[in-house]
Amino acid sequence: MVDFSTGRINPLARRTDCLVLGVYERRRFTPAAQQVDEATGGALGQLISDGDLAPATGSTVLLHRPRGTSARRVLLVRLGARSGLDDRGFVQAVRAGVRAVAATGSRAVADFLGEAEVPGRLETWRLRRIAETYGDSVYRFDECKSGQDRPPRGRLRRVAISAAVDRAAARRALSEAAAIVAGKRLARDLANRPGNVCTPSHLAENAAALAGEHEAVSVEVLDEEQMRDLGMGALLAVARGSREPPKLIVVEYAGASEADAPIVLVGKGVTFDSGGISIKPGAAMDEMKFDMCGAASVLGAIRAVAGLGLPLNVIGLVPAVENLPDGNACKPGDIVTSMSGQTIEILNTDAEGRLILCDAMTYAERYDPDTVIDVATLTGACVVALGHVVSGLFTNSSELGRALFEAGANSGDPCWELPVWAEYEEPLKSNFADVANVGGRAAGAVTAAAFLARFARERRWAHLDIAGTAWQSGKDKGATGRPVPLLVQYLLDRAGR
Repeated sequence: MVDFSTGRINPLARRTDCLVLGVYERRRFTPAAQQVDEATGGALGQLISDGDLAPATGSTVLLHRPRGTSARRVLLVRLGARSGLDDRGFVQAVRAGVRAVAATGSRAVADFLGEAEVPGRLETWRLRRIAETYGDSVYRFDECKSGQDRPPRGRLRRVAISAAVDRAAARRALSEAAAIVAGKRLARDLANRPGNVCTPSHLAENAAALAGEHEAVSVEVLDEEQMRDLGMGALLAVARGSREPPKLIVVEYAGASEADAPIVLVGKGVTFDSGGISIKPGAAMDEMKFDMCGAASVLGAIRAVAGLGLPLNVIGLVPAVENLPDGNACKPGDIVTSMSGQTIEILNTDAEGRLILCDAMTYAERYDPDTVIDVATLTGACVVALGHVVSGLFTNSSELGRALFEAGANSGDPCWELPVWAEYEEPLKSNFADVANVGGRAAGAVTAAAFLARFARERRWAHLDIAGTAWQSGKDKGATGRPVPLLVQYLLDRAGR
């Protein structure tokens, strides 16, 4: 954990392991960098003249024990053109600075990058983004490593961020950053755990632990018998091939009057997805432990909301199952009856997320919700369409779509809206049931959303397909914690914050 503080900081008198300063192109320094350059007899400008600082945004150069300051190091970060600094450029520079700080092994840092002016963004926005980036930087998932193989943790402990805003606004920005980082940390921990640890029961235990941390949070866990009594034939069909019992986890955060209709977040919780009888290829199947990132992000968002004490009622619904092949597993061609009464022909058992989500969305009706948002690593087709940059957004409400898009833009966790028109339900027609669970290769992300839309016709609803953003592969394989920032920002906006 990192301790944050903020306020007006004298860059020359501050005793710290590292000062982080910004410079635009053409040697235009931010105010603190200008002070340090003058105090050091032009040392920063000389580094630039000598070509030690590359011109690209996010380039860095380190100066050790500069005379005229009380710092052990000064890190200079390139901000690009002053007139052209936008959200992406600012975040790019901040992330580069944080990476460079981590490489120094500094324990205490004084960061002045918030002095950089970003058009349309208040200083509190810059302050929060800096704090979130430092908070994320110390995350490590090493709980499954033995002591001898556990990598050393980062040394960073204290970050002071220079800011001129009033104390109340600064404290609020830091508290929001801390809550989002904590929510992301929970989501990442759950998603990074292997499937033999993070089972449906494990998700339920962590939800119960969350209730133990916050008085305003309560948890109920429905078992298989209760779900059968409710008629959740779609959800239970997915679980049939696994020995792990399915769970429907209900997490309620009561931050407002009982008369206030809640916002319901539904998170796909497939703790391991082999594809079932329609089994997936073996390559990278280990990454299917991440198929519960929607569930993890819902729990993470509720942790953040509870930590902030937002005046809202928020309900998290997590349908949690494993999808495995077995003699009892559902088969292509099987027809099941969902809780809504609609019958579903299962043409592909690897399109299981929508089956568990549709029953959870029907269950949400008992709360007479104001808004329903489901979050799921639903389709590879969304990755093909949007890559790993933005999450897919589908909605039956233009107002809700705008609110989520803006929340994504403001939180640095963007989404992009795709259509979910009635025409996209045509491929889902079945000769034998009310609807099929897949509609072919074309527009796969959209037809999946169209399937879910059938179960939210009476509600203001949105679907976030996070298949491309919830985790990353390769040498940095692991969960990202997205879309916790987007969800929390949306809820902050709803709370008037």
